[in-house]
Amino acid sequence: MLIATRSVGKLRELRAIFSAFDLEFVDPSSLGIPQSDEEDYLERYDTFEDNALAKARYFYELSGGLPTFGDDSGMCVDALAGEPGVYSKRWSGREDLTGKALDEANNAKLIEQMQDALRRDGVRYSDDARYVCVAAFKDSGGEAVRRGEIEGRVLLRPRGAGGFGYDPYFEAPDLGGTFAESTIENTAASSHRARAFRALLSALRAEGRL
Repeated sequence: MLIATRSVGKLRELRAIFSAFDLEFVDPSSLGIPQSDEEDYLERYDTFEDNALAKARYFYELSGGLPTFGDDSGMCVDALAGEPGVYSKRWSGREDLTGKALDEANNAKLIEQMQDALRRDGVRYSDDARYVCVAAFKDSGGEAVRRGEIEGRVLLRPRGAGGFGYDPYFEAPDLGGTFAESTIENTAASSHRARAFRALLSALRAEGRL
């Protein structure tokens, strides 16, 4: 099976999730699939579902038909009318940045927008948010998707040194802290990604497709 991502942090979490099902996977780099500019445009749709399916379909074809999983995730903030949502990864508009530098640019915009909301709304200010993930699967038998969410709130100051993306700024009661403070085992048990993939893997296994 193939996981359609090159994110080291995401792969680490997914290995822990898949191991609970006694499953292993490969990723595009380990298969020798070169990274191309086309990958940057896979997340061009307006829903997590369409973006996740686009990744699964793209790498399914490149791999020659390996059963392929894709996902799309993001943070939806109440005070920002659901933003950044599906645009979480590229919210800052800094197409010249990748990795940690891109995370820092996105987080800087998050804090700026939250501070603007606080000044604008005062006592009505809400820091409620949720992480959303949609996991998708494609094989010769068809396609399937499942959605997972975890509720929390946005912090104006980061906590924790782990994770990636918005993790230091997202505190979730179900994790007992921010995603950046959580162990990989804890995250793999309770995160939005864990909930989406566990639901998808359970459904596929029940159908006899795994």
